[in-house]
Amino acid sequence: MTAYNVVRFRTKPGKEQAFLDFHRKAPPLPGMREGMMIKTGDRAYCLIVKWDSFDSIAAARPQMIGMLDQFRDSLEDLGGGLGVTDPVSGEVVAELGKH
Repeated sequence: MTAYNVVRFRTKPGKEQAFLDFHRKAPPLPGMREGMMIKTGDRAYCLIVKWDSFDSIAAARPQMIGMLDQFRDSLEDLGGGLGVTDPVSGEVVAELGKH
């Protein structure tokens, strides 16, 4: 069943371009169908990735953490005990807007 993961980030001042360049150049991971980075505010971003299945997300976690470690120093702490990312993931339970 198709699944998604969503991760919020906030870059440090002056680090936006390097952050975006990293993601533009990152190779797709096994099971990844497509991904989008959206800008949600001042230096604030949200990565949304569509996967073949939730198992694909779970299998890719070590690689995703390894990628995060490459740009972690360019991110600000989000506060509230979150650290530098706010990730969620899950399986699709309803497709909206399709008729």
